[in-house]
Amino acid sequence: MGTEPAQPPHRHGPRELCAPGLELYERALRQGRIARGDLVAAPCLIDMALVQADPWDEERMLPVPPSAALARLLQPLTREIDERIELTLTLARSLAPMAGIADSDPHLAITMLEGPEAIREAIREATAQATTEVLTAQPGSDRPHATLRTALDNARIAIAQGARLRHIYQHPARYSTQVRDYLRLVPAESLQVRTTELTVERLLIFDRTAAFIPATADRSSALHIRHPALVAYLAQVYEVLWAQATPYTDQLPITPGAPVTAVQQSVARLLAEGHVDDVVARKLGISVRTCRSHISKLMQTLGAHSRTHLGALLVRSGIADTEAGPPTRRPAPGA
Repeated sequence: MGTEPAQPPHRHGPRELCAPGLELYERALRQGRIARGDLVAAPCLIDMALVQADPWDEERMLPVPPSAALARLLQPLTREIDERIELTLTLARSLAPMAGIADSDPHLAITMLEGPEAIREAIREATAQATTEVLTAQPGSDRPHATLRTALDNARIAIAQGARLRHIYQHPARYSTQVRDYLRLVPAESLQVRTTELTVERLLIFDRTAAFIPATADRSSALHIRHPALVAYLAQVYEVLWAQATPYTDQLPITPGAPVTAVQQSVARLLAEGHVDDVVARKLGISVRTCRSHISKLMQTLGAHSRTHLGALLVRSGIADTEAGPPTRRPAPGA
């Protein structure tokens, strides 16, 4: 004894037509009617009122004309769209007048940027809008080639828009080939550079309307600041640093009679203050290895036979004395 094949489960959304339903509805339109039993495979035709009972034959169903069915099915959707549009207009009319209040909120004028790519993109946007000046303070003695390539691209964009650039590096950056290459590629008339012994963390200011500072020690996050009072304060900090820094084209100041370089003199001062090698290196933006190389040269110059002996000799020699008198310029090589 044979059995009829089982029908697959009928599952789809309440406002959808399945493939069997569409096929059955098309057949009903072509034939003018279908058997009621055929709807077992597509009950959605009844749910969506695409067919109706034949008043002359209870075993038959008549198709509803597609135009009439479409108008009826679209009516609730149209009403829902109208309600959402009205809600949108109501919210806009209520909140738009408050936009001016939000713009003055200092919390909304500080944005946290997470990740290097987000930071780079925000800086690119700020660079593209700068037309007057770009101020940067870059701690450290060396910068990766990729970082300087990005900085060069940004510098060219700002200069093309009429902005002038000012950079503050730390003294050891004078001996960086990457920094020298970067400065050689930027027009001198659009760029001023100075170096300083110590500096604040990384700081970028664009047209004195936007600033960027690190938000974490590893610089993986940054703050994008647009609050006028905060940007003005950071710009003032920058001007103080700039006034105390040495122009890149000038020789570094040294204490008269000191038999060491300016960088070694900076190392000596920090050692005399009691800082360990790691802290000295971080403050000067050099590697610990380079820092210890300078310490070794200080020991050779002063004849120290231990670190303790070096500390005593630094104080006695006056090399680490910040009050040794007005600084002088180191003679140019060969002078």
